[in-house]
Amino acid sequence: MKLLASSAPELQNSAITTEASLQQYLADAGVAHEVMIATSREWLFQGRLAQLPPFQNKDWRNWLIMGGRGSGKTRAGAEWISGMAQGLAPFSDKSCGSIALVGETLADVREVMVEGPSGILSVSRLQRPRLETTRRRLVWESGAVASFYSSEDPDSLRGPQFSAAWCDELAKWKNPQQTWDMLQFGLRLGDYPRQVITTTPKMQPLLRAVMDDPATVMTHMRTDENAAHLAPAFLQAMQQRYAGTALGRQELDGVLIADREDALWSREQLEMLYDPAVPELQRIVIAVDPPATSTRNSDACGIIVAGLDAGGGGWVLEDASMQAAKPHQWAAQVVRLYHRYDADQVVAEVNQGGDMVTAVIHGQDSDVPVKAVRAQRGKFLRAEPVAALYEQKRIRHAGRFSALEDEMCDFAVSGLSSGRSPDRMDALVWALHALLLQETHKPRIRAFPAKV
Repeated sequence: MKLLASSAPELQNSAITTEASLQQYLADAGVAHEVMIATSREWLFQGRLAQLPPFQNKDWRNWLIMGGRGSGKTRAGAEWISGMAQGLAPFSDKSCGSIALVGETLADVREVMVEGPSGILSVSRLQRPRLETTRRRLVWESGAVASFYSSEDPDSLRGPQFSAAWCDELAKWKNPQQTWDMLQFGLRLGDYPRQVITTTPKMQPLLRAVMDDPATVMTHMRTDENAAHLAPAFLQAMQQRYAGTALGRQELDGVLIADREDALWSREQLEMLYDPAVPELQRIVIAVDPPATSTRNSDACGIIVAGLDAGGGGWVLEDASMQAAKPHQWAAQVVRLYHRYDADQVVAEVNQGGDMVTAVIHGQDSDVPVKAVRAQRGKFLRAEPVAALYEQKRIRHAGRFSALEDEMCDFAVSGLSSGRSPDRMDALVWALHALLLQETHKPRIRAFPAKV
């Protein structure tokens, strides 16, 4: 990875405010001043150097812009696509024919990347592309076409080919690796197929891989660098609430937060324990950690499926946790998983709901065996023996469980993860306690036939 170095380091995060500084910047980039037209010139004067493409480096494929909320990364991505589509110097010397716009969802592509206040339509001043809603694309007079794609549907990227792409909020993508891989296979047109990636940083294997790619140039932006376009009250409130916190460093300073030094797990450790080749299992349990309430701001209902193999190894099979779920909803989810996995038992924490927890599950299916467990010690003390099993490599993850792993790697002595109750991790701890930390482990003997 190459860090973007400005030709004028003291102006790295300020606008190019003089004709002389603009000419020097373009000269360093190898661009003749007379080839500029009004559109690109206007943005070059408005934008900060951190928002401008890495003209000084000719061999990049990925321009990774990591920034805090409101730092101007979306505007930078939209301006780059607009310049590439129209063949505007110094963005490109000719129009790109086919462009991919990839977001977390199709709604995000349209509402943020295309029609948002910093989106492509908003920054297109002289040549505004035509939005074809039904075909999910933008069309420019130059002939360039930008099509919409979602991380929810990686296979939609099979077949099309592109000369440029904009990937927005990559750290939030639903199917990150599959979507990224399909896009790379299609990014094959033109002399220099390239892509810009704009994202608020969040520890994720794909983002780390992009950062480590030698073909990546990275730009970093902080929220306060874009203060001229943000409400002063917003900046003041954010600083008062989040300055110095891990969340503030991530969401405001655009810093990629590494593992906590005092955490029981690390992402590197969990990455090594990923194994989709699940053997035949001797026991399977569904663990549930119900929330006390079911409002929008309530804690999640932690629901984890885990199993035990013949060699005494534990397997995390699924994180089916639910946010803002009512009791009958999470109970129905638990029962569905019980039958889908032909599980032996449901392990339910009853500290919050007491007998109600078992009653709600039995209200969905009275034949489901429920083992009620009650926390007698703090979360950290309960989690330590399970963390030791991970250290011994006796646990494997059958899938990529990013939300669960985020909680695990941010869980500390305080008993909180990112300031909230680690409900997914709690359910994981209960499941693995039941499978590996009890005195005896009975084989899978069912007292009644499994329901289909």
